[in-house]
Amino acid sequence: MTEQSNPPVARRRPRRGGVDGNERLTAMVAVLLLFLLFLVGLTVPIANAQTRLHVFLGVLVIPPILLKIGSTTWRFVRYYSGNFSYRSKGPPAPLLRLLGPALVILTLVMLGSGIGLVIWAPVSMRASLSQIHRLSFILWFGAMTIHVLGHLRDTANYAPRDFVRRTRRHVRGVASRTWVTVASLVLGVVCAVVIVPYAHNFVVFAH
Repeated sequence: MTEQSNPPVARRRPRRGGVDGNERLTAMVAVLLLFLLFLVGLTVPIANAQTRLHVFLGVLVIPPILLKIGSTTWRFVRYYSGNFSYRSKGPPAPLLRLLGPALVILTLVMLGSGIGLVIWAPVSMRASLSQIHRLSFILWFGAMTIHVLGHLRDTANYAPRDFVRRTRRHVRGVASRTWVTVASLVLGVVCAVVIVPYAHNFVVFAH
């Protein structure tokens, strides 16, 4: 009697993107934004002297920021709608959960006031918009510092996974996540090129 050989073990198929794909996308965009926002921050002290550079970088970050807001909002919706995978992943710490919506609002106010100063603000409104832009930046900077520190470990853990051979195949959608991140950066460059000619209207520290 011959001994039956065990059937070959099927290779483990990659899981769908789901919560892990969302985590990787969010972390990937977060690293990109840390670098871009660092560059924007370098131009803040010389914003009036280097108007075009400040406006170019400030506009460039808008699509990646909107992408990150979209990915985190998606996780928020899926979690509170009762999706099992997102519920199993668990929510962020309470402070970060409370800070998230405030950070989104501050970000939109800061970006909106900046674009308003560049494109359409009449002379009578520039002083008020300038104050809103400066104040929202100060509040945004403090909130963003807490946000970055609170998510630093997860960002460092998940951001490289789509680029490391050992982990890139564990979750489907690597190409999609990479291309959507690159596309947001390209769109930011295009928007910046379009808006920079209006940069002579931009005054951060209006008197």
